[in-house]
Amino acid sequence: MISTQRTGAAGESTGGPAGIREDRMAEKRGDGAGGKALNAVAALGATFVARKVATMAWTKITGKEPPSDPEDPAVGMAEALGWAIAMGVVVAAVRVLAVRAATTRARHQATESPSS
Repeated sequence: MISTQRTGAAGESTGGPAGIREDRMAEKRGDGAGGKALNAVAALGATFVARKVATMAWTKITGKEPPSDPEDPAVGMAEALGWAIAMGVVVAAVRVLAVRAATTRARHQATESPSS
């Protein structure tokens, strides 16, 4: 019979099924409601700018506007897939960078502000 319990460094049971990590994420400072709102605003702003930049880049590279509706059968498959992939990568990457930057800045400011 295979055990569903993992053992820790000293042989103690971790309590979880084998292969599943039971550790919880560390407490994050500065991630209250204000931090989450800041992250959301940063992500939305970055996504808006990224879409505009990606649209301009697509137009410059291909010489035509990106498809407004990639699901439209009149749009070629290669063009629709190319636009969908490009937008997915650009928007996801920019959102990650924006949220990380906003979180880093908020945490940095939280550690520098004097406790009154």
